[in-house]
Amino acid sequence: MKIFARPHRRYNPLIGEWVLVSPQRTKRPWQGEEEQLDAVEHPQYDPNCYLCPGNERAGGERNPNYKDTFIFTNDFPALLPGTEETYKPAHQLLNAKSVSGTCRVVCFSPRHDLTLASMDLPDIRKVIDIWSAQITELSRDYVWVQVFENHGEMMGCSNPHPHCQIWASGDVPNEAVKEDKMQREYLQKNNSIMLQEYAELEIKQQERLVLHNDHWLVVVPFWALWPFETLLMPKRHIQHLPELNNEEKNALADIIKQLINKYNKLFNTPFPYSMGWHGCPYNQSNVEHWQLHAHYYPPLLRSATIKKFMAGYELLAEAARDLTPELAAQKLREC
Repeated sequence: MKIFARPHRRYNPLIGEWVLVSPQRTKRPWQGEEEQLDAVEHPQYDPNCYLCPGNERAGGERNPNYKDTFIFTNDFPALLPGTEETYKPAHQLLNAKSVSGTCRVVCFSPRHDLTLASMDLPDIRKVIDIWSAQITELSRDYVWVQVFENHGEMMGCSNPHPHCQIWASGDVPNEAVKEDKMQREYLQKNNSIMLQEYAELEIKQQERLVLHNDHWLVVVPFWALWPFETLLMPKRHIQHLPELNNEEKNALADIIKQLINKYNKLFNTPFPYSMGWHGCPYNQSNVEHWQLHAHYYPPLLRSATIKKFMAGYELLAEAARDLTPELAAQKLREC
C-alpha cells in the first residue's frame, strides 16, 4: 500500500467525516504542556475509597462487602428516569426536549489496586457477563445502553478503583445516530456489512492490525483520530454484546487484557483511555446493518507525559492527527 508521507485527508465511513493527517508534523519540537502521571501504588483496600467494599459512598449509601463485581445506581447521575417535561421553544433556534434514563456504576473487583490489565481472565469474563446482563435488562426500558470506561486521571477518572459506567437513555445519542445512518447506507449501497468487510480487509492487509484471535481483532483504524486509537471488532456478524457465546466471551476477555497491556508497555506507564461499546439501538426492527464494536480512545501522543490536544484547527475546522495509523499500529504490535 502507498506510504503516506505528505498531508492528506482520510474518510471515516462509520460517521461520515474526514480526518486531516499530517505525518511531517511529528518532527516538530515540543515545548508545550506535559502531564504529570499518577505513579502512586494503590493498596488492595483503601478506607477512603467510596467504591471499596464496606465503605460509605459519596451519596451516603454504604457498599456491601462484595467479593467479585458490584453494581449500583450512580449517586450523582447525569440521566434520571421518568423525565417527562415538555419544552415549548420561543423560537425554532432555541429547541430542547426532555430525556429520561439511568446511570449505573460497575465495580470490576473488590480490590482497589487492580485494573482490567492485571485481573485474571476468569474475573474479566465476569465483567463481560455483567456488561451483557446489564444491556439485556436496561434495553427493556431504554433504546440506547452505553457501556464505557474512563481509565486514568488524564481521562477524567476521579477514582482509581477498577470500575466502568453504564448509561441508558430514552434517546439515541449523536455518535450512535451517525454510525447507524452510515452503516445502513453502506449495506443498501454495497450489499455488505461495513465493519465486517472492513475487518476482513484489515486481516488481509495486516498494516493496521494490532491483535487478533479466533473471534476478535483489534486495529488502529485507517481513519483514526487519536494517536493510538483502536477499534475492537468481532469476526462474526453480531449486533449486540449479549449475543456473544461462551467462546467469544472468553476470547474477548483475553484480547482486552492483551490490548491494555500493550498500551501499558508502549510508554512504560499505566495508559489512560476512554473505552466504550457500540451495538445497535433497541428501537429498530431492521438492524442487519449493525456490527458490534468497541472504541478505545487513549490521549497520549509522544510519551507518558505528552498528550494530544483538540484545539485550534481541530475545534474550529476539522479533526487532525500527526502520527499515521500504520505507524501507531506498528508501535503497538511491537510492544
